This record gives sequence, C-alpha cells and structure tokens, in this order.
Amino acid sequence: MSRRVVITGMGLVAPGGTGTKAFWELITSGRTATRPISFFDASPFRSRVAAECDFDPVLHGLTPQETRRMDRAAQFAVVATDEAVADAVLEPDQVDPTRVGVCVGSAVGCTTSLEREYATVSDGGRSWLVDHTYAVPHLYGYLVPSSMAVEVAWRVNAEGPVTVVSTGCTSGLDSVAHARELIAEGSADVMVAGATDAPISPITVACFDAIKATTPRNDDPEHASRPFDATRNGFVLGEGSAMFVLEEYEHAARRGATGYAEITGFATRCNAFHMTGLRPDGKEMAEAIRLALAEGGTAPTAIDYVNAHGSGTVQNDRHETAAFKAALGAHAYATPVSSIKSMVGHSLGAIGAIEIAACALAIRHGIIPPTANLRESDPDCDLDYVPLRARRKDLETVLSVGSGFGGFQSAMVLARPRERAA
Repeated sequence: MSRRVVITGMGLVAPGGTGTKAFWELITSGRTATRPISFFDASPFRSRVAAECDFDPVLHGLTPQETRRMDRAAQFAVVATDEAVADAVLEPDQVDPTRVGVCVGSAVGCTTSLEREYATVSDGGRSWLVDHTYAVPHLYGYLVPSSMAVEVAWRVNAEGPVTVVSTGCTSGLDSVAHARELIAEGSADVMVAGATDAPISPITVACFDAIKATTPRNDDPEHASRPFDATRNGFVLGEGSAMFVLEEYEHAARRGATGYAEITGFATRCNAFHMTGLRPDGKEMAEAIRLALAEGGTAPTAIDYVNAHGSGTVQNDRHETAAFKAALGAHAYATPVSSIKSMVGHSLGAIGAIEIAACALAIRHGIIPPTANLRESDPDCDLDYVPLRARRKDLETVLSVGSGFGGFQSAMVLARPRERAA
C-alpha cells in the first residue's frame, strides 16, 4: 500500500497581497484583484486588463543579488517557499536532506526576463543579428525552466529528486501530484512543491490576443473575469505562486505537524482533440475525476465542494459543467462549485497550485470562496456556482480540477486529514 501524503505548510504570492493570510482574505471577501495592466504600455492590445501582484522582492527577504539573478516567477516561488517552510515549522535537523525533494510547475517559465533581454540585445527588435554582450550573465538561467526548481532546492537544502513540470494550465495540479507520487512510492519523505508563473508581458498578451482567449472588457477591469456568467467573454491573465510542504503522513505525525489536507486521489487525461478546443461533453475531465475519486476510494456523493477551473471562456465553463454532471451524477446539482479566477485571474501554470491552496484553506476554515461577478446565469451552466458571496460549510472532501491547452485535464481530491484504522 502506498504511503499517505499530507500538506503541512503553504506559502503564496498572489494578486491582492503576498502571503496566505492576504490571499484568503481576498478570495473569501468576494473582492477582485483585476485591474488595467501597469507593467507596460498595453494600449496596442485587444485585452488590457490583468491580475497583477504588488510584489517587492527586497521587502520579502531577497537580496539585490538574488533579485538580479532570478526571474520574477522564480522570485515568487522562493518567497512562497520561505512562507511554506516556516508554516510547516520544518527545521533542517528534522529531515535528511537526501530525503527532501522539489517539484515546481510552470507554463511559461522565465518569460518576463527572456522577453526583456531579447528586447535589449536586439535593440528593441531592430537588429536581426543580436549583440549578446548586452545581455545579463544569467540569461541561460532564464532559458532553462529548471533554474526555478534549482533556486527552490538551494533555499531548502534539498538533495533528493528535483524537477519541473510544464503541462500548460494544469502544471500546478500536476506538479503537486508528481511530488505526492514521489513520497507515496518512497523516493522522498518531504517534497516542496507547487507552481509559479509571471506571464504578464507583451508577448504573452499578444499570444492570447491572437486567439481571442482573454477578455476585451477593458472599461470595467474589476468585473472583467466572469466565470459561468452568461456575459463572460474570456479570461483575465494573472500571475503568482503557491508552494507547499508535502510530507508522508507518519513523518508529519512524528514531529507533531498539523496537516491542512491529505491528497487522496489524482488523475490526468488528455483529449487528443485540439490545441485550444474542448469537446462540450467534458468526457476526458469526467474520466480524470472518476479515476481520482476511485484512487482514494471516494464516492461521488462524498464531495462537499468543487473548485472549478472556471476560466470564464464560453467553451471551458460549459465543458467542465458537463464533466461534473458526468462524473458526480445527480450529486453535481447538490454540490457547491466556484471559481477563484473571478478574483485572482488566470495565472496559467501557477493557478492549479493556487487553487489547491484555496481548497486546503476551505477545508480548514469551513468557508467556500465565491464566484465573483456571477450575476446573470448561463442556462448551460446550471449548477450551484456560489455567486458573489462566500458560504460557510463544513468540508471533509473537496475536488479541484484543471484544464489546459493541449487537451490536458487533471483532477485532485483533497480531504481533511484523519487517523485511519490499520
């Protein structure tokens, strides 16, 4: 039998405030952190709104040298890691470093720094033959996504398995799941895992403009992200990071650690259908949900809350609504569902990890975050999407799902940690 895995610490950098406390206050208040893009002149673009992080790396403990060396996404991950390790009260002498690993998810890696440095060496794109002498000495580290996992590993003195997972918008779920598997199989006792992305840059905005995936609702940024609403017209780009300390259950119990949640099941599937398109029946996501439930022996009727992908595009919201009905049956109509992307935007690879944090906190506090801006129901989205206001409810078991370009569909089940009979 594989070993049980619990979340014993978490840290966040998210729109609306750095740290777990600020994040939880935002998503339970129903307030949004979406606003006009301020990082660059967005006037040429179709979509000019985003959920930006107000982040000062020096204020959060990074040295000037670290700030210069690390891309913004790596900075997010390291700061979130510091909070997660402190939250877990994990002391270096409590664990063998060869039994500690790291897994970081990211969809677009060090995009911000890569784009900045290309603009520098090419003189704003005017030179086809670029002058590399104008680049910072850390350019190679920006090119290689593994550099982010390395920074986290150095931070926590991890000498076990260290890796990066990049599966688009399911990266956050998939990276935590991979870390859980390493513990379950015995390759590590502790994993620092999560995801990070800082994609609010001209190249990313241009890419999503090209396929019209992001909202053009620029005149009302606060209400631009509208998952499951009949007037939704695209997602709002975001950024951020969530990192966790995962431990083998008995390892955590021996040192008296209190777990937020146990990861009882996970599965991922691909629709092999279209790079950005989704079938309306939600078949692949439904299959991932069914397998995740089965792994932990969880009945569909045991799910108390679903944290939806809920991006705010017409096809996604209908796709996963169909998936919930297919996987949960009649219980889908009795299960609260919400999307925190309505408040913190869609941070691509990072959002799955941020949503895991929302689920773990929901279990601990007995509060379901709302779907902000949901005022006009879509007849094709006819479940209980917890509109506008948070809801109190005792939660034992929750489901979090993700959907990514390329056809990736992932599902994770989290439950309140309980002692089990032998």
